[in-house]
Amino acid sequence: MSELALLSRYLLRKPLSKNLLFRHKSTVPTTSPSSAEYVNRHSGNHEFLYPSTFINSWKPPRNPKQAEARLNFLRRDYAQKVKEIRKAYIKEMELQRLEKLRKDEAKKEAMRIANEERKAAKAAKKKAEAIERQAAEEEFRRTLMKEKAEKLEYWRMREMKVSEKKKEKKELLHRQSSIWVDESELEKKTLEAIVDTTAL
Repeated sequence: MSELALLSRYLLRKPLSKNLLFRHKSTVPTTSPSSAEYVNRHSGNHEFLYPSTFINSWKPPRNPKQAEARLNFLRRDYAQKVKEIRKAYIKEMELQRLEKLRKDEAKKEAMRIANEERKAAKAAKKKAEAIERQAAEEEFRRTLMKEKAEKLEYWRMREMKVSEKKKEKKELLHRQSSIWVDESELEKKTLEAIVDTTAL
């Protein structure tokens, strides 16, 4: 028996499963699990196609040539449908990739704008703090200069009072010294005071 006849008998006994005709919505797995695991794991992510009209439609042909022609037609039709499904899958994956790129670019742009706004707010805050600090330093300097001027004025007034007191003391001393007796006449004045006592 030829290989073609064996293949046709196999196809008649075991029709193509509709699980082979699906369109995948998610990314292709990196590992190659068995078909049962793959279907069980990703059954929620598949969009199944309608069953093919050629499945279970095989009728025993009259001669092997007719069977081979029909089998070739089924193969070509199946290959064409798989090709279309692959094209649609590749197109869908490309659209998802472009959408992901667009979202990533939008996210990067939003992060960049947020960083710039944060930096601008930080710079404005630093500038305001610097202006406040400068105003506080200026106020402190003015207060210090005022206190210094007041202290200087206080010392001037005190020096003036001290000099006035010294001047008054000197004047008083000068007035008192005008009635003082010289040393040469001190003995004579003392004798006069003892001799010429004034009775009370």
